[in-house]
Amino acid sequence: MNVDFALILVIATFITGVVWLFDKFLWAPKRRKAVAGAESTLSDAERKKILHGPTVVEYCRAFFPILLIVLIIRSFIAEPFKIPSGSMKPTLLVGDFVLVNKFSYGVRLPVTNTKILSVNDPQRGEVFVFRNPESPHINMIKRVIGVSGDTVRYENKVLTINGEEVPIEFTGRGVDDTVLGDIPVMTAIENLDGVEHDVFLQPTRAAPAQEWVIPEGYYFAMGDNRDNSRDSRAWGPVPEDHLIGKAFLIWMNWHVAKDEKFWQGIGWDRIGKKIE
Repeated sequence: MNVDFALILVIATFITGVVWLFDKFLWAPKRRKAVAGAESTLSDAERKKILHGPTVVEYCRAFFPILLIVLIIRSFIAEPFKIPSGSMKPTLLVGDFVLVNKFSYGVRLPVTNTKILSVNDPQRGEVFVFRNPESPHINMIKRVIGVSGDTVRYENKVLTINGEEVPIEFTGRGVDDTVLGDIPVMTAIENLDGVEHDVFLQPTRAAPAQEWVIPEGYYFAMGDNRDNSRDSRAWGPVPEDHLIGKAFLIWMNWHVAKDEKFWQGIGWDRIGKKIE
């Protein structure tokens, strides 16, 4: 079940805010007036109880500023995301919790994702979070490979953008440990417009030649685990109105087993690692 936390947060902030406003400008003055009229007949405890108002109102007064601050930070500054799969290995692992800069690609309203202020556009090599073009209620994280107007070609494990091969240096062999078992991979360092990052490639898995022309207002996304990633090669480029933000930091890591169900401890070595 997919829970729209942004919608829940907006609704909770709205409800507590409305209750807070009614209490501040309508109900609280009436309570103070009632206490003043019966001052001589009330004990301190009774006076305090009346002035505080109903418990639900007291809770709304307490939670509204907290919810408002969380909403502002989450909607316009930074939002945490948990890495759900191994499609971005070796850069990001299952169990990584990353922070996403919500301001990097423009200021957007929560829930509707409507842009109200343009800032920057995604650049090749950046790791970004976006809503899945196939299922917009699901958020995904991949690397920006192509931008509007680019011609992207992928053949024999090598990227070509606008007729120029993306430099790649094969560094050795490794293992991609998955639920299905340990998959042998080649490790390599790819240099995408000056952004150097590690990638996994499966030598036994065919990579037939494919080519895409990126339309205006769209971005081509691929996972760093090139042969174990469902990305723009499957569902096409990402439209601009699906962008969420740029991932920039790993703030927590929980080691998990291969079946991705059991927590095995905190990965201290990954906390604070910049995402490149």
